[in-house]
Amino acid sequence: MLNMAEVNADDVVYDLGSGDGRIVIEAAQNYNALGVGVEADPLRVILSRLKIIRWGLQHQVKIIWGNLFHQNLSPATVVVLFLWGRTNEKLKDKLQEELKPGTRVVSYVWKFKGWNPVKVDKKEEIYLYIIE
Repeated sequence: MLNMAEVNADDVVYDLGSGDGRIVIEAAQNYNALGVGVEADPLRVILSRLKIIRWGLQHQVKIIWGNLFHQNLSPATVVVLFLWGRTNEKLKDKLQEELKPGTRVVSYVWKFKGWNPVKVDKKEEIYLYIIE
């Protein structure tokens, strides 16, 4: 997902539904990007934060405990997500309103109806969109 989005050191990668934090940690470690995870499950937030401390990435990665619909996504240059199709549909307006033109949105498995991906990995089911 990060390769498809061509993440680099100038990026701020938001992972919506960040789980154990692996995507934002990878963005920091392998791409030197800043990472922000948003996760609703408090146990996963704790696990993520412990991993961030273990790797010494506290200045590069943070995990927010909360509802992704209540977060300000405007700092993101890349948004990655693996959510349900219905959740993607509910999220579309928020992404279009808050994200700057050129922001890359990468979705695993679930497409955004009505949006045309600029890149598709059919084997891995990864879709890259660019906010206009």
